[in-house]
Amino acid sequence: MLAKRIIPCLDIKNGRTVKGVNFVDLRDAGDPVELAAIYSAEGADELVFLDISATEERRKTLVNMVRSVAEKINIPFTVGGGISSVEDVDILLNNGADKVSINSSAVKNPQLINDLAQKFGSQCVVVAIDAKQIDGQWIVHLVGGKVPTELNLFDWAVEVAERGAGEILFTSMDNDGTKNGFANEALAKLSELVNIPIIASGGAGNIQHFVDSFKEGKADAALAASVFHFKEIEIKALKQELRNNGIEVRL
Repeated sequence: MLAKRIIPCLDIKNGRTVKGVNFVDLRDAGDPVELAAIYSAEGADELVFLDISATEERRKTLVNMVRSVAEKINIPFTVGGGISSVEDVDILLNNGADKVSINSSAVKNPQLINDLAQKFGSQCVVVAIDAKQIDGQWIVHLVGGKVPTELNLFDWAVEVAERGAGEILFTSMDNDGTKNGFANEALAKLSELVNIPIIASGGAGNIQHFVDSFKEGKADAALAASVFHFKEIEIKALKQELRNNGIEVRL
């Protein structure tokens, strides 16, 4: 059985780590390079670095910062934000990223998933899906959650898996920053529909929420931001409690 992964997420805006609620009301959470080094030392399994305004501002992810983070850590590192071409990914992988996360660009040009998987391998390609419930349907949103699409979460997840994505990072916009727990029902359904790992995102508030994401949500990894940034949950204690609950993790 593969160990479940704990993944701190660094949302970057203007060179700083930020965190909001339901994708808005952002507040400062510190220097991303310093935080990355701390999480690597504390036992995080991976890091995700999202330049959250890159797509909206139509610019590329901050390559220099990616390089600085990669120099400080010894765990896998996923980078997302403003990635729209094979060339973008080549640059990021050459500057220390292990994987890339694509979101808006994948919806606008689904062939990009195929192209990236073919050139770099599926293990490098994470498709992030931000979705919220509208009239009982999980609807995919783009540009940091600002633009609704006509795509259904589950249909899109099946398509990205078929196109060669190695993982799906699912963020429930309804749960994001609320600290009320992950969207476990949707997570479990995703896990049933596709045979690639699902990373749970949006809603972590306490250790039990992580336990539930793995047991009820069938997630392969759980990602969180503010509970780690503001020292509400310590990674070592979290992993020990997961193991106490019969969940396989790397200590």
